Amino acid sequence: MASAIASAALKARIKRPSMLKKLCQPKDLVHHFPNGAYIGWSGFTGVGYPKKMPTYLADHVEKNNLQGKLRYSLFVGASSGAETENRWAELDMIERRAPHQVGKAIAKGINEGRIHFFDKHLSMFPVDLVYGFYTKDRPSNKLDVVVVEATEIKEDGSVVLGASVGATPELLQLADKIIIEVNTATPNFDGLHDITMTDLPPRRKPYLIMGVEDRIGTTSVPIDCEKVVGVIESDYMDQTSENSPADDTSKAIAGHLIQFLEHEVTRGRLPSNLLPLQSGIGNIANAVIGGLEHSNFRNLKVWTEVIQDTFLDLFDSGRLDFATATSVRFSPTGFDRFYKNWASYKDKLLLRSQQVSNSPEIIRRLGVIGMNTPVEVDIYAHANSTNVMGSRMLNGLGGSADFLRSSKYSIMHTPSTRPSKTDPHGVSCIVPMCTHVDQTEHDLDVIVTEKGLADVRGLSPRERARVIIDKCAHDVYKPILQHYFDKAEFECLRKGMGHEPHLLFQAFDMHRALQDEGSMQKAKPW
Repeated sequence: MASAIASAALKARIKRPSMLKKLCQPKDLVHHFPNGAYIGWSGFTGVGYPKKMPTYLADHVEKNNLQGKLRYSLFVGASSGAETENRWAELDMIERRAPHQVGKAIAKGINEGRIHFFDKHLSMFPVDLVYGFYTKDRPSNKLDVVVVEATEIKEDGSVVLGASVGATPELLQLADKIIIEVNTATPNFDGLHDITMTDLPPRRKPYLIMGVEDRIGTTSVPIDCEKVVGVIESDYMDQTSENSPADDTSKAIAGHLIQFLEHEVTRGRLPSNLLPLQSGIGNIANAVIGGLEHSNFRNLKVWTEVIQDTFLDLFDSGRLDFATATSVRFSPTGFDRFYKNWASYKDKLLLRSQQVSNSPEIIRRLGVIGMNTPVEVDIYAHANSTNVMGSRMLNGLGGSADFLRSSKYSIMHTPSTRPSKTDPHGVSCIVPMCTHVDQTEHDLDVIVTEKGLADVRGLSPRERARVIIDKCAHDVYKPILQHYFDKAEFECLRKGMGHEPHLLFQAFDMHRALQDEGSMQKAKPW
């Protein structure tokens, strides 16, 4: 192996001298990636992922016409960067992927059957990995090689991660070989992490967390230095994009939610500073957090998966006291703001592994307020988070069910409609029956669209249907949904099977109209 020259910036980041002896270039490490290898990457929601080695491997495949000849099973805590994972998919380099992904090319590969995708709760994926569930048919339970991006290597060889933790501790635990990319383009994140490793039953211990600020681990990830086959200097930034400004629909949803939380405070079911907040990714989630900036709530705390730009506004206004997540996924502008004001943010923020950030035990103990966006919700409050028309995978379940099953308040927020190719209101997000169910009626408390908010706590299925149609459906779909429900209720009660009435052969007529005629509005009356 030809060693590389260490820059002054790199030497400042590598505190263990023996690691400098392992410095090399990506070309020196290609032989560690034979066809069929099981590979792990650090990263979560497009930050903290390795860039240099994956990019070099993609270039290697492209230049040597090896598309489809070097294919890998790829395991990452959640999604990675589009310029790595999505490009690998374009070059037919991914045989298998788990547990979450983002990118047009990789979604296309999954839906065309070229990539085997395993969709799993993000809290469960890391421990299932250590159990050996995903390597059970291999000679060894190990992953062949794990590539991790670090911002520092400490004297003991442990690595300080960057903007995310994800499943990196468990991936490193399971690695046969380790490649470390030390990123000198980003600040050193030392002190921002709370790292725990995974013990297996019967030796597992409880997470002793009683508040969002509680530390239970270390600031770096321990590794077996003998497994490190190479250290690479990286100077690539995380490739995130700017956030879209909140539109009127998102603002209306945020308004309904904030009004609901204020109501819960007045009724004594929430303290005046609420309980720890969880918010998913996307325009609506950003609008909800942004709406808190103009609310009466102060001394807020956050227990979530991903911190986005709007949380910085809450920090700056003094409304947010502390936030913990497994990833900080800011826009380029947000990262610039974060780094420039590092001193003011670093003591208010903590990054943990996804097994801890998404732990149902902790979520339930803290009484988290969980808020996520679905593909569709049906009239009985089942939700589809993953598969369009029941079959086309989007990104994966992510951590939504980790939170919605265990939160004190389980909230789904969605526009009442989305456009189809021919109709600006061609897709109703409130439907008679979900084409795929990720969150069941037993898990959801509140459904909210720009039209209104349905509080379905303590209601029977037929009561839920009435309030969801009345409060959440768009005006063009309200009579269609009401007609379906009335017919289903009449027919099922008449047969003595009316607890949760459905017309099984008509339940997907709205979806059929969308597929055949371009709009759910074209559904024939029942």
